[in-house]
Amino acid sequence: MDMVNVKINGIAVSVPKGSTILEAARYAGVEIPTLCFLKEINEIGACRICVVEASEGGRPARLVTACVYPVSEGMEVTANSKKVQDCRRTTLELILSTHEKKCLSCVRSTNCELQKMCRDYGVEDSGQYDGFRPHYELDTSAPHLVRDNNKCILCRRCVAACKQQFVSVIGANDRGIDTHIACAFEKPLDETPCVSCGQCITHCPTGALQERDDTAKVWDALNDPEKIVIVQTAPAVRAALGEEFGLPIGTNVEGKMAAALRRLGFDQVFDTDCAADFTIVEEANELVERIKTGGTLPMITSCSPGWVKFCELYYPDQLDHLSSCKSPQNMMGGLIKTYYAEKNGIDPEKIVSVSVMPCTAKKFEVAREELTENGLPDVDISITTRELARMIDRAGIKFTALADEKFDELLGESTGAAVIFGATGGVMEAALRTANDWLTGQSNETVEFQEVRGTKGLKEATYTIAGQEIKVAVASGIANANYVMSRIQDGTAPWTFVEIMCCPGGCVTGGGQPIQPASVLNTMDLKAMRAKALYDQDAAMPLRKSHENPTVKAVYADYLGEFGGHKAHEILHTHYVARKKFC
Repeated sequence: MDMVNVKINGIAVSVPKGSTILEAARYAGVEIPTLCFLKEINEIGACRICVVEASEGGRPARLVTACVYPVSEGMEVTANSKKVQDCRRTTLELILSTHEKKCLSCVRSTNCELQKMCRDYGVEDSGQYDGFRPHYELDTSAPHLVRDNNKCILCRRCVAACKQQFVSVIGANDRGIDTHIACAFEKPLDETPCVSCGQCITHCPTGALQERDDTAKVWDALNDPEKIVIVQTAPAVRAALGEEFGLPIGTNVEGKMAAALRRLGFDQVFDTDCAADFTIVEEANELVERIKTGGTLPMITSCSPGWVKFCELYYPDQLDHLSSCKSPQNMMGGLIKTYYAEKNGIDPEKIVSVSVMPCTAKKFEVAREELTENGLPDVDISITTRELARMIDRAGIKFTALADEKFDELLGESTGAAVIFGATGGVMEAALRTANDWLTGQSNETVEFQEVRGTKGLKEATYTIAGQEIKVAVASGIANANYVMSRIQDGTAPWTFVEIMCCPGGCVTGGGQPIQPASVLNTMDLKAMRAKALYDQDAAMPLRKSHENPTVKAVYADYLGEFGGHKAHEILHTHYVARKKFC
């Protein structure tokens, strides 16, 4: 590898040829601030916050943007001179001149990259650059998101994230002082083929984008003595919730989370992992049935509502490839309002079913007409990991001081196969564990399918089970989903079974998870760090196959009947609809 010798703040470093100044600075232990830059996603040098003084070839030092400017042999860079700091300060003042500064009530207060940078550089609202300030109405049309362009700094990180997700439903409209981020022709977001993934939210450095806050609905339910409020939490939530309370990335806080939910006042605290085990036995049964009877293959998982919405919008002619299984969220909701309600003599209409999800698309999913039981929605309210953290804070619960507690038993027991649902490849591996046993007719010691693990956006593997070759694919991120679907559509797909998750890396980096700043996103593998918490829990669990879950066995024996049977289909399965793309 060709190397280049440079100096950063007087520190000599040797870096690979082609490195940017920003990358070279990290070799020297110097962190250059950025606002618009996201590695491999948004490298456009738009915000000018990363300016440094650089001299090369004997020429005088000049201001350049570190995020896109390449180093050269002998270059000398000063990253914190007075000129540099004054330039950054002026840029921040200009940004603030059109920024709505309602920081005290902003959902991103204390976790806003602009706010932190202004604090670091001593920038206040001096009024020096006051002038015309555009005003924008909020876009509240979508079920999962609120867009407030009054807080937008035009960094375009959201645009880049949406483009990475293939859908590209937002972009920069108009020019000059009128430039703003919006949909084509100023359409509201709900009139575009947005898949509700929320990646724009987690990539935004300010409060310009946030999930639709449904916590008021939950508080109202908790304070209604006539309601029985039951909560479930998805596997990926436990791997990230701790970040909201200062714990290291990848800390599993399952026990503290269960304890906090009880202190908030929920009547029952169930684990969505239990429903994930139900998902697997139904999905594996469906897969085995399709293999044996010549059904539509490849079969594709249906746990990710953003992915399902994408398929309904962009590949409506391929919906028969989707498993008819509901997502674990809605399987749990369905069981709560049928099995749990009957077992406890409760009128389902008195139950308020709440889910805590890493996913903003779940807010879209709970409103689907196809996901109901006896005219009632499976899940009434879905909140994100971030919303739960805000509820815990508001209640004055000292999260890190809580002793671990367990989920309630009736629908709280789960296996290691369920917990890995939160990582890309986890649903595939869980299904393979059960399908392997069922196709071979024996309990196999092999439970880890390493080939489908890891954070790559597309993984393929071939397994021989009961003398039959099973080809599988795992895709995460909509761009990879589109590649897989194009192969299925044109008839060149070799796979039997396909897992697709909407968000890159799976649910662990869903649109509802804790927001990390660019300094973390650019230097750490957030997907792998959170996923490790789930795989570690799986490895430590006594049961690691969904069909061995005692709760699953008991509910089928006592209530549902056989796998894939009539009652199971009524409660645990659904159908899909072709959706209009509007454009």
